[in-house]
Amino acid sequence: MTQPTPLMPHATASWLVDTTALTFEQISEFCGLHILEVQAMADDLASSKYTGRDPVRAGELTNAEIERGQANPAYRLQMHKAPINVNRTKGPRYTPVSKRQDKPDGIAWILRNHPEISDAAIGKLIGTTRNTIAAIRDRSHWNISNITPKDPVTLGLCSQRELDALVAKAAKKAGIAEDDGAANARLGDDRQALLEELRAERDAHSRTSNEAAQEAEVAAWLAAKRAAEAEEGQG
Repeated sequence: MTQPTPLMPHATASWLVDTTALTFEQISEFCGLHILEVQAMADDLASSKYTGRDPVRAGELTNAEIERGQANPAYRLQMHKAPINVNRTKGPRYTPVSKRQDKPDGIAWILRNHPEISDAAIGKLIGTTRNTIAAIRDRSHWNISNITPKDPVTLGLCSQRELDALVAKAAKKAGIAEDDGAANARLGDDRQALLEELRAERDAHSRTSNEAAQEAEVAAWLAAKRAAEAEEGQG
């Protein structure tokens, strides 16, 4: 049975590298990391990115276990107390800090383009509160002058599949049925846009390859010319 790894393997490995005489292999096995990652920490290539985490204080290791490992390089450290996995089941969707400032723009876009979606559904999709949604709707939000409606999918706040499912569910509940023709047209437009994007990428790649080939041909011609001139000079 595979031994569980520390709750914060990189931070734990950084602490073990800095404060113990354990081998890189012992640390990598205990933390579930590649030995080269541990080597990089020891060489100060990666340790600066992590704040060391004491596994003894966390209850994952004991001082006696560390001493056994230091005394015998072939000894494999045993987890004293495995970390408890915490499953997040309630509360709004987690949004990375870097994207939280984009939430109001995504909310404004949904309110403008899909008013049939309830505030509760928007809050669950974007990971926000009803008070924030209400403030954006009635334009009393503290930053309303800087809020620009933007597609939440483009902002990375949700996936296209999640948004489409929510729109379809809200439309059905509100009695708004999208006919097959409109749905097919929308899908056709999306497909056409994707094809155009792929063609543009292909053309750009082709142009880059042709330019590189031409540059190589010119370089070879210049090299041959210089060689010929050098031979004439020697003659």
